[in-house]
Amino acid sequence: MINPEVSVIILAYNTEEYIAQAMESALQQTQKNIELIVVDDASTDNTLEIARSFDDNRIKILANQKNLGQNYSTNLAINEARGNWVTRLDSDDWYAKDRLEKLLEIAYNQNVDMIADDIYFIQDGKTLPWSTLLTQSKFRIKHNLKIEPIFFIENDLPGTWGLPLGLTKPLIRRNFLMQHQIKNQENILIGGDFWLYLNCLVHGAKFLFVPKPNYFYRSRNGSLVTLSKVERLEAYCQATEFYLKQDFIKNNPQLLAALQKRLTLLEKTRPYFQVVDSIKQANYLDACSRMINNPDFFHHLYTQLPRIIRRRLFLYFHQIISF
Repeated sequence: MINPEVSVIILAYNTEEYIAQAMESALQQTQKNIELIVVDDASTDNTLEIARSFDDNRIKILANQKNLGQNYSTNLAINEARGNWVTRLDSDDWYAKDRLEKLLEIAYNQNVDMIADDIYFIQDGKTLPWSTLLTQSKFRIKHNLKIEPIFFIENDLPGTWGLPLGLTKPLIRRNFLMQHQIKNQENILIGGDFWLYLNCLVHGAKFLFVPKPNYFYRSRNGSLVTLSKVERLEAYCQATEFYLKQDFIKNNPQLLAALQKRLTLLEKTRPYFQVVDSIKQANYLDACSRMINNPDFFHHLYTQLPRIIRRRLFLYFHQIISF
């Protein structure tokens, strides 16, 4: 296709059970003028073969010869993209049928550079979502919301009750990315999307959040979100330290202060995540020891109890309804 409206990017690694559904949800969009770029990151199962089995001239398949990570693959796909807009779709997730059409209509009407929607959370094997990103946040947003950089930073903090917009999959004007030479840092292991979006905001992108879910986010064993909490925390801290040294952050006092505060808060959550990991590993003696020796654990637990209780209640009632 010469001039697709949207380039949908799927990064795939060992998702043979899910990749077909993800691709179909993109190809069956009511907005037909798309290209679908699938980057297989050296899968060891049949993911690549399944992707190549699709017969549609809107599909472009890229295959890494070795596992190079999400950020490398995202940059590769954006460079190959020809759409006016680029957007991500995880290879184990899927879109509502008219997602792209709805978001594009709002984006052009409001003249924005980025537009994201709410997310349905759905457990692997279930047919109905148990909640949404917005429902699990502390905000009650009823109308489209313009996202400012400080709001974005302060409310996307792992393990706290905010609105983690780094989880969303916005449509982004490709020309904006090219004009400002924005790309993912390949040395960032986790949270690359957060930093890509923040980079866009710092360069003046108009970012609109639509409080209606049209993206289905699957939670499953083996996915990135189920990795060790402590390992993820360390990666978040390392990424924050890296960006604190970058000129576009250092030259903006407000952003610098917000990210320094973010790093401090991240480090304070370490005792809490250490206890959570110990409990998940059934190492209860270690968990008790960490609770006693780290007062920050109790402070964090107290401040996050409303979020934890809300999440548990939603999951509990969803399981009852599913039976």
